[in-house]
Amino acid sequence: MPKSAAYKPRILLLSGYDAASHRYWRNTLVKGLDVFDWTEIALPDRYFSWRVRGNSLSFAFQHKEALSQNYDCLIATSMVDLASLRGFVPRLANIPNLLYFHENQFDYPVKPSSNSKENAQKDVSAQLTSIYALLCADKVLFNSKYNQMTFFKGAQALLNKLPDGVPKQLLKGMEKNSQILPVPISKKSILPKQNLKNNKGTDSRGSFQIVWNHRWEYDKQPQVFFDAMLLLKKQGIQFQLHVLGQSFRQVPACFEKARDSLKEEIQTWGYQSQEDYYRILSESDIVISTALHDFQGLSMLEAILSGCFPVAPNRVAYPEYMQDNSLYQVGDTGDEAESLFARLMEIFALGEIPAPPIQLIKPYLDAHLLSAYQQTIMDSIKQFRQTSPAI
Repeated sequence: MPKSAAYKPRILLLSGYDAASHRYWRNTLVKGLDVFDWTEIALPDRYFSWRVRGNSLSFAFQHKEALSQNYDCLIATSMVDLASLRGFVPRLANIPNLLYFHENQFDYPVKPSSNSKENAQKDVSAQLTSIYALLCADKVLFNSKYNQMTFFKGAQALLNKLPDGVPKQLLKGMEKNSQILPVPISKKSILPKQNLKNNKGTDSRGSFQIVWNHRWEYDKQPQVFFDAMLLLKKQGIQFQLHVLGQSFRQVPACFEKARDSLKEEIQTWGYQSQEDYYRILSESDIVISTALHDFQGLSMLEAILSGCFPVAPNRVAYPEYMQDNSLYQVGDTGDEAESLFARLMEIFALGEIPAPPIQLIKPYLDAHLLSAYQQTIMDSIKQFRQTSPAI
């Protein structure tokens, strides 16, 4: 039966491990694309190993009625065990699907204090689940080139290690079936840059405003950041520090140590309301990341859009939207805190903080990306109908 002109395609959106960036992405799509009729089901971001392995059971048997409705397209995050879910709910195998990768388990740094053998076993389970999902996806989306590259490289390396029964060239052609669509950044919540310069061109508070706005976890390398801040302090650089971000039950010990050793510089500490968060970004001069793990870097993009000049390592997704003067060099040898410190000293020597690379992040704005998402979804529905006329 043909659809009426007023018909809105029905989209089922499944988030298998609904972490903060996943919620941000999900909410942006649903609010920004009202041309679709959305049904969302999200599972809590806790018990990672169980969630990644068991989400198909949770979706299929706890949300059976919702999943059994008629939909025009399924969008699932890469945490969703799509292969098993389509077996548990055959109706979902009869509609087109898009698989979205916020991250991948092939390039996640292992916690230094963890049991490496146990972690390796957990990783393989999550990695294989993502490969199975990829193989039954109609279209695969990645939030960055870095994410795409490390996934396919890691997936092929894992398949090469398996003892037998792995079809040759299993992933051949899959990369061509993938597309880069970053998580859209909304300009609506970003405050205009606050003018805190006096008539001499220096900050009226007498110091540089530095912000660190990341999860308080080991993969963000907070120790490197705090070590660099201590080097600035020893050098006599005047700065004020805003340590923002989400913390959890287990917080790296370096935070409490830094709170004492940098108490004179720290102006803001810990998680803030959305209003205060964006206000602090708009008043800050420099945003810093020391992360080992960032497949896109939403917090950095938001800070840049708020007027902060970014400083980050020349790895992960950062080179995709930062210029050389923002990136400090890292390698197998050497002190990374020293490298960050040296880059900051070069910036301070200029006498004025450089302008943030706003032009480079325009492709990440929702005004640009939402239309691309809409087109990708509509194309998937159209192509599926053309190849499955009975559906």
